[in-house]
Amino acid sequence: MIPLWFTLLSWLALTIGVLSFLYLLREMRRQLPHMAIMAWVWPICGLFAGPLVIWFHRRWSGHGGAPFPVSVAKGTLHCGAGCTLGDIAAESLALMIPAVLIPFGWPGFWGERIFALWGIDYVFALAIGIVFQYFSIAPMRGLGLGEGLREAAKADIASLTSWQIGMYGMMAIFHFALFKGLWGADVTAADPAFWFAMQIAMMAGFVTAYPVNWLLIRKGVKEEM
Repeated sequence: MIPLWFTLLSWLALTIGVLSFLYLLREMRRQLPHMAIMAWVWPICGLFAGPLVIWFHRRWSGHGGAPFPVSVAKGTLHCGAGCTLGDIAAESLALMIPAVLIPFGWPGFWGERIFALWGIDYVFALAIGIVFQYFSIAPMRGLGLGEGLREAAKADIASLTSWQIGMYGMMAIFHFALFKGLWGADVTAADPAFWFAMQIAMMAGFVTAYPVNWLLIRKGVKEEM
């Protein structure tokens, strides 16, 4: 059973995330970013990183003049927004319609439902991530739809995969070591504890995706922000 203190902490963290999302959404309406897609990226990332993203936005949201490590962080958050939106959509869909997990091997192939969830999470996150990347790359390079999507996929697959690896690793720790191992609880997307764990897992995803984004931007595969 999930301890009361952890449930309360989960609700607090989720509330801060939602308030940060709303604050950043208001900021986007007050001043549209130079790159239009960032009007979605900043608020979505506020869902998991809250005040950290608010501080980063206030300090470095301007166009140009940012050190390279800051540009890499922006590019990584751009990837993270697609991952976040994809994971929210996939987890919510699987909760409402469990049959969507059948093509991903549950029940049947996997003994644990979480592995099938990771499969559908990846598909949704990759699809949304490519769309986000398209609206970053295509306008800056003047590309058409087909070529823009190809370049977006090239830029996003490595970045998103590295993000998901960090996220999956942290969620595995929560799922197997804490929720099941320590508390004997079967936590799903219906529980606030799941989404609190996901917030932390998203920040782990940022850590694993940052060096990959550094390389992609250095090589010109991704655009510097």
